[in-house]
Amino acid sequence: MKENRAQTSAEFIFLIGVLILLAMLSVVFIAGENELNVAMGAARSGVIGGIGESSTAMYSIGAYDDYTNSKSNLMHPYSVDIVNITYKELGMDSNYGKKKIQFKVYAKSSNKYSKSELDSIGDRINYNLRKSLAVCFNSTSSTNKLYNPVFSPHYVFTTANVKWV
Repeated sequence: MKENRAQTSAEFIFLIGVLILLAMLSVVFIAGENELNVAMGAARSGVIGGIGESSTAMYSIGAYDDYTNSKSNLMHPYSVDIVNITYKELGMDSNYGKKKIQFKVYAKSSNKYSKSELDSIGDRINYNLRKSLAVCFNSTSSTNKLYNPVFSPHYVFTTANVKWV
């Protein structure tokens, strides 16, 4: 009788050990996915902020002077809609030893703007996206004034030009 109990106990301990090992492996995978989910949430928040700031025609002094001289259409409130925000993994970044992730925003506007004006709107959207990521991951001190690139514990984030559809 005692031998059967010992066998059951050993099998139980083995089963618990395997479950703990699987749980530890799952945590590593889930943590990486969680970091990307947090980044996507921060990116969406930044894009919304960038559109809000741009669509109300509120600019810094330098941008205001530039837009007054060459992009007067942007001096009035306008409407931009976000169609989609995606990201793709570009492999390991050899400079930083982290995986490189590139965000891409797809947007549309009902107004007719020149390519230069759309690029300015897109730059503002991407700037706010990267700034939101830097604030979210508390890495504002480890990036430049344009927040490019942005760092998280496991990733380096950049942005592609906004695609106007």
